[in-house]
Amino acid sequence: MGAMDGLMQGIQVAFSWQGILFVLIGVVAGTLIGMMPGLGPISAIAIMIPITYGMDPSVALVMMAGVYYGAVFGGSTSSILLNAPGISGTVATSFDGYPMAQRGEAGKALAIAAISSFVGGTVSVVLLMLFAPALSAVAVSFGPPQYFALMFLGLTAIASLSDGSTIKALITATVGFMVATIGIDGQTGTSRFTFGNPNLLEGIDFLVIALGLFALAEICFLVKKRKDQSLQNQGDIGSLKLSKADFKEMRGPMSRQSFLGFILGVLPGAGATIASFIGYISEKKIAKNPKEFGKGSIKGLSAPETANNAATSGAFVPLLSLGIPGSGTTAVMLGAFLVLGIQPGPLLMADRPEVFWGIIASMYIGNIFLLILNLPLIPYIAKILKIARPMLISLVAIFSLIGVYAISFSTFDLYLLLIFGFVGYLMRLFSFPAAPFILAFILGGMMEQSLRQSLTAAGGDMMILISDPVSIGLYIVSILSFIVPIIRNRKSAQADQADKESNAS
Repeated sequence: MGAMDGLMQGIQVAFSWQGILFVLIGVVAGTLIGMMPGLGPISAIAIMIPITYGMDPSVALVMMAGVYYGAVFGGSTSSILLNAPGISGTVATSFDGYPMAQRGEAGKALAIAAISSFVGGTVSVVLLMLFAPALSAVAVSFGPPQYFALMFLGLTAIASLSDGSTIKALITATVGFMVATIGIDGQTGTSRFTFGNPNLLEGIDFLVIALGLFALAEICFLVKKRKDQSLQNQGDIGSLKLSKADFKEMRGPMSRQSFLGFILGVLPGAGATIASFIGYISEKKIAKNPKEFGKGSIKGLSAPETANNAATSGAFVPLLSLGIPGSGTTAVMLGAFLVLGIQPGPLLMADRPEVFWGIIASMYIGNIFLLILNLPLIPYIAKILKIARPMLISLVAIFSLIGVYAISFSTFDLYLLLIFGFVGYLMRLFSFPAAPFILAFILGGMMEQSLRQSLTAAGGDMMILISDPVSIGLYIVSILSFIVPIIRNRKSAQADQADKESNAS
């Protein structure tokens, strides 16, 4: 059976009344769950698995796929409105989304996120349909040395995540790396930096750190600045209308990050988180005025939202074509496949084309549903900011505590949440950026694993890390991405100093 015949079978599944209904159910459930801090796509899919028992596998998996990208789509809401990223893929969204909400443009920020997510998701679905079989070979060709180089590239971009002192960014990144090593070593089985506390054997969950450094730190900041009149416009929703100039600003990031996000999503282990960070950093590097990033930049919001949704579709390439889960979410998706009696892999396209192509075709419908459902609801969603500030602070704190406790049912994690909240407040007070900490924590474990796998395969020979053109190319880009922002910041500081001296004279 040819690809076109399989695609026609998939379209019949996706555009049947059952397919449309369950895509709608999936994206609505995923969006609602994704909006809640602490409940991301992993939780959403796990919750929906029991519902699929007894259902037709093709229809059930169409619904599960809708839950997946619906949760990523909805995850930006809490990042923008509350500075509480519930999933790692929307951390970069908060960098510019929350400042827009602070200055009374919450409606505009949510509209930008919705449109960018739609474009990224739709473009990546087209790429998935056209290149899924071919790209599976690319995914397999990326071994541990190439992954280490890719992680190294993401890490050297830390210099771009600092608005001021690169030294402070490197310090917070180092601490993030240290925190990432806490727990049992996956290769040797020994405990590291647990200090005899059994609660630390499994390491520290990302959600504890993200909600602590962002949500609780923001609560502390709002309490401290409760009498500051400049923060009173945070309750303003603003207009949802986007001007031609806004669309012009979004056009570049959406076009570039749709492709970049999809490619990064194809690589097992990369996923939406790395795609969103690299998308944000790459746009900041090529921007004419990078100082706008972190202060409510349209490009800074559009880039990660486009990239993380494009990566979500790209993640289905290794899952469907190779049976390889590239992230925790796709690992749960793989479990859903197996529960329904479907074995993803090279034979899936030939043996069950209605499943393979049905999931891909359903993404067209799902992205349209997400846009149609979310844009009209933005005025109501944004009214969260109309809640009285003392009540809003209390709700954010409660949701953060519930979200963390629901993951592990451990009171120790609640204590850690409070500790990281205090640390985040101190970092903000002394102008230490939180983004490098998060990025280093996310990349640390994957980078260490790739390095050790590479050295094990090569018998300890470090040359394996620079043994192929792909790795060498990534290292060259890494060096440039680290040096260029430092030179740019130094020139900018010199120019500012020259302006001050000329004005003084």
